[in-house]
Amino acid sequence: MTEATGNGLLLEAFDAQLFRDSAETAVSKLEKHLADQSIRGLELIHPQELARAARALMSEDSDSIGAFDEEKLAAIIDLYVRTGIQVHSPGYMGRQFSGVVPLGGVVDFVSSVVNQPSSFYEAGQLPNVAERIMADELNRFIGWEPDSFAMVTTSGGSLANLTAMLAARNRDFPQYWTEGGAAFGDRPRPAIAVGADVHYSVARAAGVMGIGEAQLVRLPLNDAQQIDVAGVRPALAEAERRGLHVFCLVASAGTTPVGAFDPIDELADITREKGIWLHIDGAHGASLLVSDTHRDKLRGIEKVDSLTWDAHKMMFTPAPCTLLFYREKAHSLGAFRQTASYVFDEEPDPFTELDSGDKNFECTKRPMIMPLWTMWAVYGRALFAKKIDYLCALTQEAHRILDGEPDFRTLHSPEANILCFRHHPEGADLDEEELHRLQIDIRDRVKHRGSFFISKVDIGSVAALRVVMMNHQITAEHFRMVLGEIRRAGQEILSSKGRR
Repeated sequence: MTEATGNGLLLEAFDAQLFRDSAETAVSKLEKHLADQSIRGLELIHPQELARAARALMSEDSDSIGAFDEEKLAAIIDLYVRTGIQVHSPGYMGRQFSGVVPLGGVVDFVSSVVNQPSSFYEAGQLPNVAERIMADELNRFIGWEPDSFAMVTTSGGSLANLTAMLAARNRDFPQYWTEGGAAFGDRPRPAIAVGADVHYSVARAAGVMGIGEAQLVRLPLNDAQQIDVAGVRPALAEAERRGLHVFCLVASAGTTPVGAFDPIDELADITREKGIWLHIDGAHGASLLVSDTHRDKLRGIEKVDSLTWDAHKMMFTPAPCTLLFYREKAHSLGAFRQTASYVFDEEPDPFTELDSGDKNFECTKRPMIMPLWTMWAVYGRALFAKKIDYLCALTQEAHRILDGEPDFRTLHSPEANILCFRHHPEGADLDEEELHRLQIDIRDRVKHRGSFFISKVDIGSVAALRVVMMNHQITAEHFRMVLGEIRRAGQEILSSKGRR
């Protein structure tokens, strides 16, 4: 290949017309994908087989620029779409990430092309303004005083939880940032109180912060799998006797296992009395705030110190898009205490006022707010509220269906769109271990069949089947079809073991 030919192919890779042709290929494939309402779950392919298929699509020439091949692009898109969880299908009931509102995907596509990192206003002007606008819009449902609070976007709820807990730690142990563990000397050791069902990212954050799981104070749960308010004060008193200083209590608005909402209002009264920072991991359930029907599940949210809110879950936005709210604006500056002349301006002005690089871990950050803001600007709150209301009502209907089936047991009353249950085949006398193993085997068999995708979770010491209703295309009839698949799988498993 001559130098001129090589330069031509370099220019072609950035050519606007080629971009249009490539985009049209992708849009055509995705349009077909979105229009397909067939019931499909997960097509599991062995990793080695998938790797062979992927490598077969790669150029073998590493020294020269390959010419664009539309058929190869089409094949890559087909492989990408086919091998993932089918989040837009009525067969998808397994996880907490959702199919996106298509407009959100379009804007995310624009963000990838214009490539405006949004931690600093000069790099992403509209994303930074959009963050401020969405903070104000969503605060109408939280209830803090305008201009007194702050919001910053982060890449995922795990990072948001870590950031909020850093801010809480640095408030009570201001020297910890520079001096590490030596900062508290002979003082009580820093500790975090959490519900026993708290998301694993909180325990992970404690390890990252150098606090350690031994200094997590596990709060008891009630029968609804919520933090038991009656057990909080005794647990905190016991922690104090152990020489621990609980600086933060992390509660959940929609736990991952069963979607339970901790009693925020009552917990806020306790933490205020004791001077403890209250952080709410609302990654899943904070979105219920935009629903008139379900907002009360977060009663007392205006009293908390910080809130994690994943828009890529119940706001149906491309991932990641996490919003981290602080009740006090000054607290948003407490997580990271650094100076860096190449990014932080010594003399703030109106153009740097919206910078968030000093408030979040990321320096280069996707303009993740843009899909959410655009959807809110075009459709308004009602789009999100109506879908949330439908999914929660559908989950309640699924619960009623299970109550009428003698070979199924519900394990909780669903508070949102997560429902856990077990299959107890009629006539099968199973001990706990056998029942546990049966639920896991059923879930795996249903998954491998590829029509439906459901998940599982351990409740107590016994596994349970778990559905998460994230798709408004799902109906009660689809859920009945899932139950039929579960029964069939259970019968096959027991027969293979000579039990039926």
